[in-house]
Amino acid sequence: MSHTPSNFRAILLCADDYALHPLVDDAVQQLARAGRLSATSCMTTSPHWQQAAPALKPMRPMLSVGLHFNLTEDHGGQHTAQALGQVIRQAYCHQMSPVQMRAAWREQLDAFEQGMGTPPDFIDGHQHVHQLPGLRNAMLEEMQSRYATNEMPWVRSTAPAAGLWRSPKAAIIALLGGWAATRRLRKAGVPINKGFGGVYGFDAPDATTYGAQMANWLPHMAEGGLLMCHPASGIVEGDAIGQQRPVEFEYLMSDAFGALLQRNDCRIHQGPVKAL
Repeated sequence: MSHTPSNFRAILLCADDYALHPLVDDAVQQLARAGRLSATSCMTTSPHWQQAAPALKPMRPMLSVGLHFNLTEDHGGQHTAQALGQVIRQAYCHQMSPVQMRAAWREQLDAFEQGMGTPPDFIDGHQHVHQLPGLRNAMLEEMQSRYATNEMPWVRSTAPAAGLWRSPKAAIIALLGGWAATRRLRKAGVPINKGFGGVYGFDAPDATTYGAQMANWLPHMAEGGLLMCHPASGIVEGDAIGQQRPVEFEYLMSDAFGALLQRNDCRIHQGPVKAL
């Protein structure tokens, strides 16, 4: 690997949805081997999780591996799930049982630890449900119960990087618990990323158009900031963003992305996040 100037900003690039589908897993593994990923977050509710997990083990610690807490993906009817709008409504109307919320966190963290043999390096949520009222408190309680005597996983903050809050979708995500969860996590002393990006409408028709989105995000990313992505090495049939995933993968593997990182004085961090 060529020498990277010390003044380059180290940013985190996380591929969500590992174990959702073999094409997602393949993309994550290729990107990690190419040095184009910092992290991947894993859907332990997937029936494929236990078979998919071993491929990640030799990639650590250069690749951080986390839990992608899920309440809204049913994996083709193989997991109990709810629509995102229903989950949001129940959370804000305080209609979720604290016992059930803790049980959901416990079950998914147990599955992660069974698959990987260790606690997660970090935690985030599918469609950002980890940050919703009630669920964020249940997350903290379960984390403190499990990991208080060990190194605490870091948690994804969706508070937008400076300048990116002007995106309506990014602002909505931040309003729906992103800013509140960030304040709660800081108060609890839980490590978080330093700003968030990667939010768009999953509507880029080709790699060049997705690259234009990346060119908008990168100048706003601070050292330790986090960009999310959703790659797959082919179209994932039946997935809401299944057509978009290979577009992201093509760009993230491209020389154009490497050149864009250079122009913005950025590098993809690999290794323990505590080193940032």
